[in-house]
Amino acid sequence: MMPELPARLRPLLDAEYPCFSDAEIIRRRQAMAAVMAAREIDHLVFYGASWTGSAVQWLTQWPVTTECAGVFTPGLRDKMFVHYYNHLPLARRLASDADVEWGGPNTLGNVVTELKARGARGGRIGLLGPLGHEGFGTLKSAFGKIVSLGKDYVQLRKVKSKEELDWFRIGAWMSDCGMQAMADHARPGVSEHELANAIERAYVGNGGQHVIHFIGTTPMAKPSLPAPAQYTSSRKVQKGDIVFAEISAHYYGHSGQILRSYAVGDEPTALYRQMHAAADAAFDAITSVLRAGAKASDVFAASRMIEDAGFHTIDDVLHGYGGGYFPPVIGSTTRENPHNPDEQFVAGQLVVVQPNVVTADGTAGVQTGEMLLITDTGVERMHDLPRGFAVV
Repeated sequence: MMPELPARLRPLLDAEYPCFSDAEIIRRRQAMAAVMAAREIDHLVFYGASWTGSAVQWLTQWPVTTECAGVFTPGLRDKMFVHYYNHLPLARRLASDADVEWGGPNTLGNVVTELKARGARGGRIGLLGPLGHEGFGTLKSAFGKIVSLGKDYVQLRKVKSKEELDWFRIGAWMSDCGMQAMADHARPGVSEHELANAIERAYVGNGGQHVIHFIGTTPMAKPSLPAPAQYTSSRKVQKGDIVFAEISAHYYGHSGQILRSYAVGDEPTALYRQMHAAADAAFDAITSVLRAGAKASDVFAASRMIEDAGFHTIDDVLHGYGGGYFPPVIGSTTRENPHNPDEQFVAGQLVVVQPNVVTADGTAGVQTGEMLLITDTGVERMHDLPRGFAVV
């Protein structure tokens, strides 16, 4: 049975094209203007391409398609250049507070022209987004020093507003639906390709879109796969398999993330029961220390039980989430840990806890975990799908 969306979120889902309130957009733009003032930046170039570049939507409500470059100057209307030409009508509708034009043969050339019209000068222009070498070269040759505001943007996105959290709840619900659909279709004879198809069908009809569906299948009696693969194969599910997955679906850029494991037709083997028990225990230990004020080092210490049980990990045990793959990124003792151990969690922050336990030889593994909201007293679940190692 598919998870149900809370009734209060249905109007947002049913909107022809959903949008944030004026107050929310003003909040974001004022926050960005404050960062720019503190960094002595007069103008911001924001950029996105190939459906990436969350700052574009965060500032203008236009989810990036092929390419978009814009100029944000506090107190002035944004100027935004979009590719392709046939993307202009929807971009103008969604980014209604910006002047939206076609990018033409030289999108960044148009940005340079706009910056010059606004009196921009070198050293006082900021940049956000995945701008490539050629585009950056165009800006630099025209103005000299360009200042990256990427780290500042990450800090602005760390704490989610109440409105943003509702959109992420929809993304979490869609991700749950995708995982439930996979469980419902995981039976002997069904290929990994067909599982992926079932996953996407579970949320596309409600306006959701695909972020990832990493899927893995392997015999529990003789495993050869420690984690879901990033591309599905033609392999067909067999009785006695484990089917495990990491799924993220999004609603206009606001996604959930859920990880689960299922045994097909048979009870899990002793090894898989032990691995999943270790993963569950680690999840509980990590979430027991998570709250506003907790440190990354607290999570690292809580994850040690995985190695104590004789297993390893193959992925981060926790990472920040919601608008990007954000810090802290915390591994266990069996992998590199790029986190700052003293970094503190804050209320309103989204994280994914995912203790993905594997054997030391890398032949077997399990998936469990999900996106959580940090609160002053602990964590709040954003997903509703039950945890556990179910037999399907």
